[in-house]
Amino acid sequence: MATGVPFRVLSHSKKVCSLYKRSLRNLEAWCCDRRLFRYRAILHRQRFEEHRDEKDMRRAAQLLAAGEQELFEKQHYQPLRFPKSPGGTAYQREVIPPDWVLDYWHPLEKAQYPEYFARREERKKQFVEMWEKQYGKPKPDAYDH
Repeated sequence: MATGVPFRVLSHSKKVCSLYKRSLRNLEAWCCDRRLFRYRAILHRQRFEEHRDEKDMRRAAQLLAAGEQELFEKQHYQPLRFPKSPGGTAYQREVIPPDWVLDYWHPLEKAQYPEYFARREERKKQFVEMWEKQYGKPKPDAYDH
């Protein structure tokens, strides 16, 4: 359900910072050599610094729109993504096992962490008590078919 309303209003300076960061990431995707990237990044920063003290907000908004357009036109066909960020190769690959898996541990494995499993059993009992207090005890004949 897209309403077209932004979640938050960003100031002009935040928009410029965002544009600068996204354009640097795009430049990094295009440059294979790190030294070449650093040289072009310095030239790129100079382009932003030229208009740093722009007082006319209409002109500043025009420059921002032109920068967004230029970034769109020069975007890399396969942008670099960090492995664990959305779109990365390792995004959401970390498997977090559910809690019930610990119930199937061997007693010798549980003996290595006695304090943890004692506290866990205590909390399981507290949860059952809380459940029965809120919903009542199950009827014994409900599961006998």
